[in-house]
Amino acid sequence: MDIQAQEIEQKLKEKGIVLTTPSAPIANYVNAVRVGNLLYLSGKGPTRTDGSNITGKVGKDLTIEQGYQAARLVGINHLSVLKAELGSLNKVKRIVKVLGMVNCENSFGDQPKVINGYSDLMVEVFGDKGKHARSAVGMGSLPSNIAVEVEVIVEIEN
Repeated sequence: MDIQAQEIEQKLKEKGIVLTTPSAPIANYVNAVRVGNLLYLSGKGPTRTDGSNITGKVGKDLTIEQGYQAARLVGINHLSVLKAELGSLNKVKRIVKVLGMVNCENSFGDQPKVINGYSDLMVEVFGDKGKHARSAVGMGSLPSNIAVEVEVIVEIEN
């Protein structure tokens, strides 16, 4: 393992972040598709290690901080997918584009504050390579009433 990979693994360990086996898709799709040097990760939700989800509408059932933590958990779940797909997080060259969807009421306007939970984690783990283009939008509902769903495009080593 090279120095950079050790640093990423060490950062995760220091933050108490444990990567798990990614959850299997619940329909006819895959967790990731590689096209050239881009890896497109399917939308993931805030699934805990016990298989339960963080559910509810942010701003009604959940606070912004709880939504932030839900988005951070989605980030950890995506890191697990990346590690499973690539074998090493060191193969990540750049987090390119994030689409964060927040389950919320029509009047809720703090979606960016929620999706910061995901974005902040990517920067904590990858530094400047974790900075990305992003959209943070509100949804009237999400599958199984999950609080947040995020999809991401990642540039990887050839």
